[in-house]
Amino acid sequence: MGETIAKNKKAYHDFFIEEKFEAGLVLMGSEVKGLRAKRVNLKDSFIKFVKNRPVLFNAHIGRLETTHHFYGHEERGSRNLLLHKKQIEKMLKAVNREGYTIIPLQLYFNDRNIAKIQIGIAKGKQQHDKRNDLKEKDQKRDVARAMKEY
Repeated sequence: MGETIAKNKKAYHDFFIEEKFEAGLVLMGSEVKGLRAKRVNLKDSFIKFVKNRPVLFNAHIGRLETTHHFYGHEERGSRNLLLHKKQIEKMLKAVNREGYTIIPLQLYFNDRNIAKIQIGIAKGKQQHDKRNDLKEKDQKRDVARAMKEY
């Protein structure tokens, strides 16, 4: 992976990530400019299947002031994802199971300077799972502090 543009930190807090995939995005020129300026937010975004094609919804890609309004894009519009057929079939099977969903994890430019999005098959966490994760995180931080002093 190359330069990371945006991460969905909330995804790791709210879900167990079971499997990750790399997908391409169908973008307009003004959207790519917005990505390069890092005007992206994946916090409330999700992936849904429309006619058996994965589509990214509610991802905010900001518009630059220099972009002409005629060539501008919809900031929270839907964007098609590009995946292999076998990956799409695997995701469809996972989504049909109870409690599983597909969420975007991070957006980045790969080594060839092409915008890619990392998506994951995820299962929702219960409240007690979130508390356990926070406890483990605090314990690791305390251990790191103790090791740093010595």
